[in-house]
Amino acid sequence: MRKSTLNMLLVLVLMYAFGISKKLHAQTTKQPITVEWIYSDSSSTLTVLPRFFWFENNTALLLDRRQAREKREFEIYNPKTGKIKKALDQEKALTSLNALLSENGAWEALDWPQSIDKQGRSVVYLIGQDIFLLDLQKSEFQRITETEAGEKNVNFAPDGNMLSFVRDNDLFVYDLKQKTEKRLTTDGSATLMNGTVSWVYWEEIFGRRDLGYWWSDDSKSLAYLQTDDSPVAVAHFVDFKPVVPRVIEQRYPKAGMANPKVRVGVVEIENAKTTWVNFENENPEYIPRVQWLPGSKKLSVQTLNRPQDVLNLYFVDAKTGTANLILQETDSCWVNLHDDLVFLQDGKHFLWQSERDGYAHLYKFTLDGQLVNQVTKGEWAVNSAGWDPRKTIAAVDEEKDWIYFSALEKSSIERHLYRIHSDGTGMERLSDGDGTHYLVFSPDGEYYFDIFSSVKLQPSLRVYSNKGKLVKSFAEPRPELLQALDFQLPELFTIPTADGFLMPAEILKPKDFDPTKKYPVIMNIYGGPSAPTVSNSWNSGNYFDQILMNRGYLVVRFDHRVAAGISKKYENLILRQFIGPVELADIVDGVKWLKAQPWVDGDRFGIWGWSGGGSFTLHTMTRTKEFKAGIAVAPVTDWHYYDTRWAEFAMKTPQDNPEGYESTSIVRQAKNLSGRLMLVHGTYDDNVHPQNAWDFIEELVQANIPFDMMFYPMRKHGIADRAARIHLFNKMLEFWGNNL
Repeated sequence: MRKSTLNMLLVLVLMYAFGISKKLHAQTTKQPITVEWIYSDSSSTLTVLPRFFWFENNTALLLDRRQAREKREFEIYNPKTGKIKKALDQEKALTSLNALLSENGAWEALDWPQSIDKQGRSVVYLIGQDIFLLDLQKSEFQRITETEAGEKNVNFAPDGNMLSFVRDNDLFVYDLKQKTEKRLTTDGSATLMNGTVSWVYWEEIFGRRDLGYWWSDDSKSLAYLQTDDSPVAVAHFVDFKPVVPRVIEQRYPKAGMANPKVRVGVVEIENAKTTWVNFENENPEYIPRVQWLPGSKKLSVQTLNRPQDVLNLYFVDAKTGTANLILQETDSCWVNLHDDLVFLQDGKHFLWQSERDGYAHLYKFTLDGQLVNQVTKGEWAVNSAGWDPRKTIAAVDEEKDWIYFSALEKSSIERHLYRIHSDGTGMERLSDGDGTHYLVFSPDGEYYFDIFSSVKLQPSLRVYSNKGKLVKSFAEPRPELLQALDFQLPELFTIPTADGFLMPAEILKPKDFDPTKKYPVIMNIYGGPSAPTVSNSWNSGNYFDQILMNRGYLVVRFDHRVAAGISKKYENLILRQFIGPVELADIVDGVKWLKAQPWVDGDRFGIWGWSGGGSFTLHTMTRTKEFKAGIAVAPVTDWHYYDTRWAEFAMKTPQDNPEGYESTSIVRQAKNLSGRLMLVHGTYDDNVHPQNAWDFIEELVQANIPFDMMFYPMRKHGIADRAARIHLFNKMLEFWGNNL
């Protein structure tokens, strides 16, 4: 064989070998997890699920967000037949819409709408603060409003024949058949709001939802809140532009100061006449819940006093406004709000949630407020069934006498579906597997969507019968996406306190974890009452932990007894001393237990948290010497600076509890800061005002204590835009690298 031929064969062999090597490398190389990846569209592919909505005929509208945006189609699913069909001609609908949007640019796909007609005929979009109606059968859009002032809070009437909305703080309706608009209130202004709520109600009472009005079942009336914000103190935020910066005002009631004045009205659509609810002997501080009774002749109104330890349930005559007290909930500390008020079809009873025995449970009452019986019992709590964090009753089947509800009975870190007879007998768990279920039942209670996940499994979306039998799977977990990222999954365990309470805990360790080595630890905390960070569910918010783990840190979370969400008895321990010694004792026990483990480097222990977690970060770093470094994002540093509703539920007012406000003030302890601190805040944080940071910083300056600081111009509490998030979390990585 000639030399040239040998050379050629050698080249071919090397090329072939290189090709195999390259292929094997491609198969084993993992995509690195970066901050940039976390805040990109790619990260959502790990968990994204179809959106869904039950129509009153027990079929469901679906939009599969796993598909590319331009390929997504609205579909209608019938669980009885198993059939799926297109809900509309999307191309025709988009052509129709774009013909109306010449000035706003063309839409290439339809997103999930703002409101959906329960009859399945139409959906509504807000585009440029104007209302656009999409007829699903015709696949055509029509423009409903074209006004200088924007519309918000758009909803369909129960019969689907009208739209309701708020414009310039007044309530309006639009008749879809007559194509006419009607104004229902006329006194709306910058400080007088009809059908829309003030900041403190939006944030603290309705869970960041603008729930300002409620349709009657017969579509003839609206109950609404009228809010007078004029007594409320004004906070100011200074922009960095234009050249002479603009000043933004916000009505924000600080602890101990005046709240907005709120009253309930019932306005009839036909005559636009409002009847105001008359409580006679009560002048409510808060009106946290309004709900119509079946038949549309009465509505229920809940009121809460300023100390938040007495909640009254009234039934109100919609015609006269006369209110009758039906039930009163009291607590030695405070009453938690909930959405478990369900009227039974027998017209004689209702179901109600209460923590009167120390745990959240369900009770059955007559319509005149007489207790029939406690439905659920035990040293566990009912808990959120679906999207509403305060609603646990998922469905009621009166014919077979089943109440379907979600609870923590199996484990305080899991949510499961149960059913029980109204007399409290026959309780059984319907959901399987270790993890967390979020449930949305069809109107007839025959089927339910179940979003299930665990720390080991990404979310799935399935439909079940009300007996717990699988009917159809719409989206299963995709573990192959995790494998491509070399994702590590956390371990769940418990940490004992000095008195034996087992705190739920979670830890993330590297794949090559060596128990003979010592690792630095970063602890993430939130810490609010019944606001656990440890849950047997998938948490996309913890992807940052993967980066920390890959840099050599162990990442840990644990929930002290007040935060664990187990019992109201534990919550009540913080009365008049919220973010105080009770929580601190458990936290220190947990940290010391971790430091005693042979694989933990106790000299390199860090802590960080956001909002309440930022407060606990500062609280522990100024009252202990357990941490080498910490990051506090948007922390409350003194309860005087926070809002009435949240500061006062445990602390009461500064006038009633001056000692508590003084002893829990983190500002007063700033001079005792131990460990290196990075303090982060947005300059337009309308939730936790920047003054919380400024005051704490001033004390550090006076004490000559060095620290790091990151302020984000015109960002609110979430510092939520991609650019800011990427910058912040990369800055956090740099901080941990320099200080831990």
